[in-house]
Amino acid sequence: MGIIIKPIFTEKQSAITEKFENRYGFIVVPSANKVEIKNAIEELYDVHVESVNTMRYDGKARSRYTKSGVVEGRTPSYKKAIVTLRKGEKIDLFSNI
Repeated sequence: MGIIIKPIFTEKQSAITEKFENRYGFIVVPSANKVEIKNAIEELYDVHVESVNTMRYDGKARSRYTKSGVVEGRTPSYKKAIVTLRKGEKIDLFSNI
């Protein structure tokens, strides 16, 4: 199982990537540390990583109304990594599609 789960394609992350040309966001395995994330990105995309910032998110509380009553639960928690590359380097996230 790999360290990187998927890249982030939200509007907020796109704004960050446009403002800072060399920053990209990824959803990663919660047990991964910064060194493992750095090595996985460098190996997968053949770039040089300057820094990695990580953050953990709890799942959101959700409830839905069913025939049997209100069902309450949570979405899964996840870990996000913001990767900063060296100046002039880019990752083409759409090359594999």
